[in-house]
Amino acid sequence: MSKPARTSRRSGIRGGEAASGWLFTAPMIILLGMFLVVPVLMALWVSFSDWGGRGSPFGGNVKFVGFDNYSTLLNGGGLAEQDFGTALRNNAWYVVLVVPIQTALSLLLAVLVNRQILRGRGFFRTSFYFPSVTSSVAITVLWLFLFSSTGAINKLLSFIGINGPNWFNDPSGILHNFLQLFGVTQGPAALTDGSFLGVSWWDWLAGPSVAMTAFILMAVFTTSGTFMLLFIAALQNLSGEVTEAAMMDGANGWQRFWKVTLPQLRPTLFTVLTLGLIGSWQVFDQIYTGTKGAPGKTTLTPAYLSYQSAFNNQEWGQGAAIAFILFVIIVFFTLFQRWVLRERPVSKRRMRPYLTNPASAVALAATATPASTTKSGESR
Repeated sequence: MSKPARTSRRSGIRGGEAASGWLFTAPMIILLGMFLVVPVLMALWVSFSDWGGRGSPFGGNVKFVGFDNYSTLLNGGGLAEQDFGTALRNNAWYVVLVVPIQTALSLLLAVLVNRQILRGRGFFRTSFYFPSVTSSVAITVLWLFLFSSTGAINKLLSFIGINGPNWFNDPSGILHNFLQLFGVTQGPAALTDGSFLGVSWWDWLAGPSVAMTAFILMAVFTTSGTFMLLFIAALQNLSGEVTEAAMMDGANGWQRFWKVTLPQLRPTLFTVLTLGLIGSWQVFDQIYTGTKGAPGKTTLTPAYLSYQSAFNNQEWGQGAAIAFILFVIIVFFTLFQRWVLRERPVSKRRMRPYLTNPASAVALAATATPASTTKSGESR
């Protein structure tokens, strides 16, 4: 068979495979388009319109208002801007505390239950993962009982001489409460006079409220088990040769974990941080079930504010605008996180000790990420 005929036959086979692939994926593409892409585009239009929730958002009485809904939230100078700034501050502190704590705790649990000498590893894995599969509404109701003024948490604190707060009714920030122990009850003029999104810089630095702190503890309690499983799967795929090479170099347990194990967990770490970041910025059901933004709007979040603006206040344009601002925030921090955790070339100064020790060179080569290994294979 001539070469042009073989080429034509291969092209026909590939064309048939491509057509079959599109045929099998067409139902899912249609479903995603109808129930994901189209609603997102409709919400985007609503954010640029004055639609009040009645009739079709594409009706003749609906007007295009441009960026008015966004400007009202970002620099309108009214209650909408102040509420959005308050919600953003509350959620920012929630993210700052939840994401690092749940990531560190899930990694610690994964390392502990992955040890071969631990007996009953299956029991501990199930116990740590169980809160993750429990309904968030049920956990929230349980949390309301545990952290009530006469709940079990305050009872335990009373045993060690601590008078527990009225958790879900205390709007004070924990950093402000800490400063009050040293007699600081008011911030400097530079912080109290200036503001961002209708909230003074002194209030931005108040920390999460006592009520939001209870939600932070709940988030760590319910999500650490899921991320623990991801870290366990990654740890079980690591090669033992790398650890043995590090032990030959005289590295202790902490050095082996920090210099050998953790760099190999970078892809999983990025996944855990990204999922934690997205989930933390989208917190809604706990607030809806628990406090509805109270006390004093210190548990108000952008996701709940979007719902409140649209369904309660019939400000559908502002509600959609909040959702898309939140989307931009999540994308920005995800890309920033990806940039921070990117693969960096090893400097000559750090390479020099490894070039004189073969065992160390093996450890250095084995800790290369899969992405870098794939690129080198493709180049060959």
